[in-house]
Amino acid sequence: MRATGTVIIGGGQAGLSLSHHLARARQPHVVLERGRAGERWYSERWDSLTLLTPNWLNRLDGGETHVPADGFLGRTEFARYLREYAQRRRTHVHEHVMVAAVEQWRDGFHVTTDAGVWRARNVVVATGDAAEPFVPAEATAAPSWIAQLHSSRYTNPSALPSGGILVVGAGPSGQQIAAELRRAGRDVVLAVGRHTRSLRRYRGRDIWHWLEHLGDLERRIEDCPDPEAARQAPSLTLSGANGGEQLDLDVLRGLGVTIVGRLEQFGGRRASFADDLEGSLAAADRRLRRLLERIDDHVEASLPRWAHDPTHVSPVRIPPAPAALDLASRGIATVLWATGYRRDYSWLHAPALDGGGELVHEHGVTVVPGLYALGLKFQRRRASHFIGRVGADAGFIAGRIATIRASRAARPWQAPPLGGTRPVPDRQSRRASARGTLPPPAGAGALASLAR
Repeated sequence: MRATGTVIIGGGQAGLSLSHHLARARQPHVVLERGRAGERWYSERWDSLTLLTPNWLNRLDGGETHVPADGFLGRTEFARYLREYAQRRRTHVHEHVMVAAVEQWRDGFHVTTDAGVWRARNVVVATGDAAEPFVPAEATAAPSWIAQLHSSRYTNPSALPSGGILVVGAGPSGQQIAAELRRAGRDVVLAVGRHTRSLRRYRGRDIWHWLEHLGDLERRIEDCPDPEAARQAPSLTLSGANGGEQLDLDVLRGLGVTIVGRLEQFGGRRASFADDLEGSLAAADRRLRRLLERIDDHVEASLPRWAHDPTHVSPVRIPPAPAALDLASRGIATVLWATGYRRDYSWLHAPALDGGGELVHEHGVTVVPGLYALGLKFQRRRASHFIGRVGADAGFIAGRIATIRASRAARPWQAPPLGGTRPVPDRQSRRASARGTLPPPAGAGALASLAR
């Protein structure tokens, strides 16, 4: 058994940023990564992917800047950046180490991996906002002759079976993949549920420029009327392809993609869709217009001589969508699930989860002493999970670890009160966890490595 002060699980941008800050504070630690540093950018992204955020938003603390500032890095470029960052900053990364379980033990934790066991005072979950690909239950009823894959396994159009593709999900991944497949000459049907609509540029500037100037990226979770709704809000549908091109359902319709409502079910050879497309489009348009009005108000109040006038934005207009499709007659051979990811903490044997299996935390500090999270959506601010802004949260967690370590020598350690309103595990759960016998949360999947 090896020992260290802090075990960081996950060697992506969050884990590497925390390693940088802990090293600066001279705190002993290791980073455990299931593959290479930044593995998800190698193995769970399609070949042509570009970042949605411009280069000026993608610099890690202490890392090199990207040029040009308004450009967009490709997947392989950013993966290379992470590896070079890990090497140059001398982050303590142990690559190709799979984490099987984390158990609370006395005043620390045992981290069981396929390369042995680590004992640590602190454990930081730094695997991003969600690590496990999510496929809805409807997938089990799809025709047996249909190939199915999650967007995390999509690489390029030529790797799919010949024939049409039903893409389920109209978030950034779903819309980008649908556009790429259609441009490759494939017949594409896109099933649309709740989504956002955005502009790549407005009044001559990238949309992220305006979100930064409005203060939206630094909006605190405490300032949100409904924190859970803020965390669950869909991501902006943008594309960094071709230097940052406009992407929305209007663009996809122009490319020849068939737009339908939310997928409800499969039955025999047919797929049925909800009659909700018009409502989804209208809701996305309303959200976009509210944002553009805020930008206009900001320009008029702060930049009265701004040279670029407001851009006229027409509503997305889609022809009436079919309520069902005969997949065989349409030639659909593949269903691609662009349905996002979920969190799975079944490997975590410590009383830090609520009844829904989610980590109980405030600003990344859980109710279990020494257990932290990093890189979650809206962890402290809206940009907490952004590549170039996770460093602020990493600095916060590193500072807390360093402060508690320094104070432990002077007095018995106690977790400072967080002041949160989330439930605290009961005494029985704490005793069970201390023995390493606390079961996984109800409904959790099989034991899985978090090092993703």
